Amino acid sequence: MMAGMKRAPLLTLLLALGTPADARVRLGELLPAHPWTAAEREIVVIYSHDCGDLGPLWGAVLAAGLPVRAVNAEGVAAPAPAGLNVWRGAEATAFARRLRVSAYPTVLLVRGGRVLNAWEGTFRGDLGPLSQAEP
Repeated sequence: MMAGMKRAPLLTLLLALGTPADARVRLGELLPAHPWTAAEREIVVIYSHDCGDLGPLWGAVLAAGLPVRAVNAEGVAAPAPAGLNVWRGAEATAFARRLRVSAYPTVLLVRGGRVLNAWEGTFRGDLGPLSQAEP
């Protein structure tokens, strides 16, 4: 990273997740009913027990500086980072199905209760060099 440049956590997350081209979740769609109080901007991570090591994904998501919502779908408990309240059970799975999630993990960037961007599938974890400063 160049001297004097700061890492932009949200930009880093967006670059790390890549393009949403394969996502089936509809952009602009309202989130289905959920148990948390919505923030103006937030990140929702929908995952299952068979996602493998999500450490790099959780690291990037938490570094973005937005509230993070963890949704553990498909009925088998899987861990999330300490401090996150995890929504589990049949209602969490129904939430994922209403969104038409096609692969786990799915990361949603939400603004005003609507899906602004969505990424589904494997997280590569390679953030690469960043050339932009935080605004």
